[in-house]
Amino acid sequence: MSIIVARIDDRLVHGQVVIGWGRPLELNRIVLVDAEVAGSDFERDLYRMAVPAGIDVEFLRPVEAPGRLAALADGPDRVLVLTGSVAGMTWLARASNQIRSVNLGGIHAGPGRREYLRYVYLSPEELADLRALAATGVSVTAQDLPTTAPVSLESLAP
Repeated sequence: MSIIVARIDDRLVHGQVVIGWGRPLELNRIVLVDAEVAGSDFERDLYRMAVPAGIDVEFLRPVEAPGRLAALADGPDRVLVLTGSVAGMTWLARASNQIRSVNLGGIHAGPGRREYLRYVYLSPEELADLRALAATGVSVTAQDLPTTAPVSLESLAP
């Protein structure tokens, strides 16, 4: 399968994603799933500037993503699928049989959220959504970089 990482990071495309994950995992495609970004020339251009040569980036509305991920499944690309929210990724994982594991990478403090790791803050609703997703067989772990050990959802939030 070409999907190497399906990551939730509310900062979307930034150095940690393209350098910290892209280089060690030899990614050559980022599929960013976000309706607002997909619909904004300005935001797409901004995120493209953060992506180094050798990595293609696609911007998809959620409704477009399941079909595109299926098309990429057997291709040669090493793909990082990226959403900015738990809701976005849990929807995508349910809509696409291509997402078998989810990486919680950068979910920052916000109203109603509690700190679980220095880079993972979740609301009770987000935690419930992730637990429900995990109950379907999708592996959910937190990991800021591929060089650090993943933290299972169960040990993150028993």
